[in-house]
Amino acid sequence: MGGNQVTAVERPVGRAAEAGPVLLGVRHHGPGSARAVRAALEETRPGVVLIEGPPEADALIPLAADEEMRPPVALLAHAVDEPGRSAFWPLAEFSPEWVALRWAVEQGIPARFIDLPAAHTLAWGRQEDEAAGEGESPLDAETADGEGEGDDGAGPDTAPDTAPGSADVRIDPLGVLAETAGYDDPERWWEDVVEHRGAGEGDALAPFTALEEAMGALRETYGSGGHDRDLVREAYMRLQVRAAQREFEDGVAVVCGAWHVPALRQRTTVAADKALLKGLPKVKTDMTWVPWTHRRLSRTSGYGAGIDSPGWYGHLFSAPDRPVERWMTKVAGLLREEDRIVSSAHVIEAVRLAETLAAMRGRPLPGLSETTDAVRAVMCEGSDVPLALVRDRLVVGDVLGEVPSTAPAVPLQRDLARLQRRLRLKPEALERELELDLRKETDSARSRLLHRLRLLGIAWGEPAASRGSTGTFRETWRLRWEPELSVRVAEAGVWGTTVLSAATAKAEADAVAAEGLADVTALAERCLLAGLPDALPTVMRILADRAALDTDVGHLAQALPALVRSLRYGDVRGTDTEALGEVAAGLAERVFVGLPPACAALDADAAEEMRRHVDAVHGAVALLGDSPAAGHGHLRARWQSVLRVLAGRDTVPGVIRGRAVRLLLDDGELAQDEAARLMGLVLSPGTPPADAAAWIEGFVGGGSGGGMLLVHDEGLLGLVDAWLTGVPAEAFTDVLPLLRRTFSAYEPGVRRTLGELVRRGPGARGGAAAAGTGLPGFAAEPDPARADAVLPVLRLLLGMDEEDQEGIEKKLMGVAG
Repeated sequence: MGGNQVTAVERPVGRAAEAGPVLLGVRHHGPGSARAVRAALEETRPGVVLIEGPPEADALIPLAADEEMRPPVALLAHAVDEPGRSAFWPLAEFSPEWVALRWAVEQGIPARFIDLPAAHTLAWGRQEDEAAGEGESPLDAETADGEGEGDDGAGPDTAPDTAPGSADVRIDPLGVLAETAGYDDPERWWEDVVEHRGAGEGDALAPFTALEEAMGALRETYGSGGHDRDLVREAYMRLQVRAAQREFEDGVAVVCGAWHVPALRQRTTVAADKALLKGLPKVKTDMTWVPWTHRRLSRTSGYGAGIDSPGWYGHLFSAPDRPVERWMTKVAGLLREEDRIVSSAHVIEAVRLAETLAAMRGRPLPGLSETTDAVRAVMCEGSDVPLALVRDRLVVGDVLGEVPSTAPAVPLQRDLARLQRRLRLKPEALERELELDLRKETDSARSRLLHRLRLLGIAWGEPAASRGSTGTFRETWRLRWEPELSVRVAEAGVWGTTVLSAATAKAEADAVAAEGLADVTALAERCLLAGLPDALPTVMRILADRAALDTDVGHLAQALPALVRSLRYGDVRGTDTEALGEVAAGLAERVFVGLPPACAALDADAAEEMRRHVDAVHGAVALLGDSPAAGHGHLRARWQSVLRVLAGRDTVPGVIRGRAVRLLLDDGELAQDEAARLMGLVLSPGTPPADAAAWIEGFVGGGSGGGMLLVHDEGLLGLVDAWLTGVPAEAFTDVLPLLRRTFSAYEPGVRRTLGELVRRGPGARGGAAAAGTGLPGFAAEPDPARADAVLPVLRLLLGMDEEDQEGIEKKLMGVAG
């Protein structure tokens, strides 16, 4: 295992040249450990620095000195033949390993990683999955986190509630040491013992000597701490330390988790160590640097070596002096950005309170708990709501690292980085909203990129509801870059070397593998959104084949809306949707033929599901009838005839019949008198109450604006009122759930108005309005002049020509009436 290439420089000989390696046991991601490591390296001046980490990354060490490299970053290893099988070794600015790495590179001293190779670690994960019968990638569990498996930095991250000496003991070394010292919180103990003690004062190795003694006592008691694989890793590390001692006369310094120090100090034979490594599984791996985030360093993210407060630790490491005062200033700045009133006096008072709390609690300096309590009391006025913001944005933080463009990457990653630069879409750890106007070339290209990435399983952006226009030329995205997306990019690299080619190949493969017709239609929509013209022929061919073979009307009705929605994107995105329109029209015809018989003899649940299909098809036909790509202007007429059949067929459930009548009424194909007549027939005494209640639910329920219909049509309201008061007592309990579900969906104002109208009784509303003493805004007859006044604005909003004015006037007069 060769070291990285460095330039030899003159340097003083330090204490590392003395007998034995200098073992610097640390807590991973501990700023106190990081400062102590720097001081120890300056004093000992070793000839080589050995660091706990995968040796495959040795070639990447020189990149640590690159100007573009900004932590937090992570070493990413993944299996070449299975990119989803991966592992991370994260490093922050305050990580001792990063400090050691940078120090070695700056001093021209060789640095090497000495942990068990990632080739074995990833192979172990594969064996576990196969043994458990799982085919999933261990990514979410972070198979190897750079700190050993589950290692919290000083040792395994476990529960200490088991008996000493057992091979299955899983302990938290910091927890045990804190409990021994009388602390109930390991984080507070670590802060008092390490973080609040100055580095470089006196003997620079003294802190490491004390920590080694403590860990030695724990290892004597608990053995491997329940992590038997640590024994294998430590055997490999011992072999690398021996090899480095033979190679470098100026001495060896080792930076590793404090838990491993007693094992590395242990005298064992080379043969015994090699025996532990014999027969280890192995896979071919690739490795690179990837950006990381403070949030992913947090223990709450599931990271085994995580810490509770990476933002706080980063502040302690970077603050040159007066860390509490500087922290309170940061908090005040954040709260001011959120329009909270925080003055300099608040900052001064919060610092004083934090110092007082530390003195009362017997702590050398205020820690995170003292500063948090002070911020809550002084700046947040005792409220935990703004304090949650402070914890999220500062204590944890959204810092996203950067890696050099020269770092190894799969071709797909390079193409993505090129597109991100060209489209000015910088990956950020902090979630943000992005509004796109698809009529602009850059925004349209951004939309296509985000849709292509989603199709590849790279969820950098998620579509969100727009706060402005809801037209097809607007999109809103929620963007947030997570480190795991680098793995998803590597996985997607099997589909192509560019985002476009990979998305095209993935879409074609998904179309072939799709199980249902709705899956294929949804894929066709995604292809149009992503701008994948080369994938559409394959998707459309499979769509036509599936549609021809599928006889389930529910499946056809479920597939039609997504297909028709896709037709809307042609004008905005410049996509040819003629073939899509032909398939959609044919699918609609098959729905028209099969829907009436499919609606017969359904139970309540099936009838409600079919009612939703009817609604979806109705909306799809409205779009399809207006689409030039469909080329079938008679579709609306055909659909209205189907609705008339559904409305008048007794074998069709009431909820579907009621909805068919309502849709015809909304389209102006059924007069209000006729709708009232049909309602009167259904609500006659001869109809079972349950069936009548279902009809009412279909007619005025389901979020269809039925409440306003009853408000404006006194006749329909009177029919419902008369029927409801006439329901027999023994049947009322049965229909009550349906009625409650129907009327509870109305807006509070609509329910209040309906109650007032019913209280006044039939006919009272019209007479009162005519007399000028009724509800405001209503009159006995429509006012044509007031209706005409809004026509110019409506034409502008809807983009309609003047010849459409007559249709608008008819609809407005209907609403006004």
